[in-house]
Amino acid sequence: MQQSYTFNQIYFEYRLMVFNLALHYVLNTEDAEEITQDVFVKVYNTIEDFNHDSSIKTWIYRITVNTSLDFIKRRNSKKRFFIFGKKSTSEKEYLYAKNTEHPGVILEHKEKSALLFSVINQLPENQRTAFLLSKLEGLSNPEIALVMEISISAVESLQVRAKKTLREKLGEKFEEYRRKK
Repeated sequence: MQQSYTFNQIYFEYRLMVFNLALHYVLNTEDAEEITQDVFVKVYNTIEDFNHDSSIKTWIYRITVNTSLDFIKRRNSKKRFFIFGKKSTSEKEYLYAKNTEHPGVILEHKEKSALLFSVINQLPENQRTAFLLSKLEGLSNPEIALVMEISISAVESLQVRAKKTLREKLGEKFEEYRRKK
């Protein structure tokens, strides 16, 4: 049975989910708010096209993931463009500079959390998405497969590769972090 939804129902039920997922990607409340707004504009404009092949929650997750990734690509593209006008700053510094305003980050752990999120954000898009949806959003592998529109075994493979990469990179990064102290 297909359930019909009003936009207000959808917004009030899913706004925190969308904001939190966006925040996991961009680590900045203002950017997450902008993404949340963009997601609900897309939902509003396409709700008539929702075909009920998946749940509305899965559909909104998919829109949020895609909107977050598009936002990051746009932001990085603007940074690269800006870099060409600057003489003394490296591109790497701009591309990996992250604003860690994540409200869940306790001040005393902010530096380590920033390091962790900087490594997560270096993962390839599909690995990062599978990892974030699993570990931070708590979705099951079948739910992640629906959101990402891939098989469950592909999700499992992405998660294994993400964990392996994170272990390697975090080992290197924390070794550098310890040497600096």
